[in-house]
Amino acid sequence: MSNHFHEFVSLALIHLLAVIAPGPDFAVTVRQSVRHGRWAGVQVAIGIGAGISVHVLYTLLGVGALLHANALLMTATRMLGATYLLYLVFSFLRSAGGSSSAGKLDGTGTASALGWRRSFLLGFVTNATNPKATLFFLAIFTTVVSAGTPLKVQVLYGIWMCLVNAGWFVLVSVLFTQQAVRDRFLRMGGWLEGLMALVFLVFAGRLLWEVASSLPLLVGE
Repeated sequence: MSNHFHEFVSLALIHLLAVIAPGPDFAVTVRQSVRHGRWAGVQVAIGIGAGISVHVLYTLLGVGALLHANALLMTATRMLGATYLLYLVFSFLRSAGGSSSAGKLDGTGTASALGWRRSFLLGFVTNATNPKATLFFLAIFTTVVSAGTPLKVQVLYGIWMCLVNAGWFVLVSVLFTQQAVRDRFLRMGGWLEGLMALVFLVFAGRLLWEVASSLPLLVGE
């Protein structure tokens, strides 16, 4: 492993910068943490970390390169991601139209009892269906990671990235379930749901724009 230390450091730094950049994972973690409490946010974070394993796995198997090389498959992937984000938009808008109240946090930062499977799956699917992550892992494993790096070392890289993703969003959840911070967001009432819906609408719109831009190329084929 010492022979790949510099490669690991470069990979870790690039990945960390990508993780902390606000995106769908950040938005869904903040929303669930504020609305349902720290435990829900932590479960979302763990789901996000697990979702990374999907991208790592198909990248190591070469599926990522296939998606990138096949315009039709990549378009389908983008459509899948956009569809899920639009589902979240409607889900958040429906919540905004209902009651915006939330339970008072206890000493562990836990509010309403939201099933851990639901929170975990929300984080997992949000990350696993993100085509931007597909392109990121394809790029990082083809430019930073040497072709001569043993598969077991690349697997360790993947495990590291899963842990970093989960750890970062656990910290995000802890921050946004501090009573003062959470109360400030809860005072926004339905506006928080509407804001998060807008964030996801923007991401979905970008994906759909990319799909529309690729259609002339697909027709030409």
